[in-house]
Amino acid sequence: MTTTAPLDAPAPAPVWARRAAHAVALCALPSGLWRVAMASGIYVGYSDQVLREVFDIPGWGVAYVVGLSVVVEVAALFPLLLVGDRWRPLSPRTLASVSWTVSGCLVVLALWQLVVAFTVESRTYMESGAAQTVWWFVFAPLFAVPFLMTAVTWSYAKRHRARPRV
Repeated sequence: MTTTAPLDAPAPAPVWARRAAHAVALCALPSGLWRVAMASGIYVGYSDQVLREVFDIPGWGVAYVVGLSVVVEVAALFPLLLVGDRWRPLSPRTLASVSWTVSGCLVVLALWQLVVAFTVESRTYMESGAAQTVWWFVFAPLFAVPFLMTAVTWSYAKRHRARPRV
């Protein structure tokens, strides 16, 4: 006797959605590693004085920067819930609503980060042009996250739309 999936089971996630979900986690990785390097004392473009006075490193700033890296990485794994077929912590409708909310927040956050990145104050702490270039390469992948998350959310919502009962 073979078992079949129930009639109301959603279609599996398309390959492009799975790749996009994994790309979100990979986009967050460079900036997380950069923050951990900064917290561990590796030169990332800030003088020791800036690290002490602005970021409180060494001190509580280390916990904040490492904690921020961990939170961002864990949050970057969220899209994998939308393409996985095994574990669902929420109902599909609720998870879709949460996902759309997260996607919208990510778009707003990305726009805000662009504003912050181009302000005078945020650029004056870096010591050299090379450090700023590295900073841009490390943080640039984060700007792809809102678009990737929106695509994965769209795919999830499309697959989990309410179907009429037969």
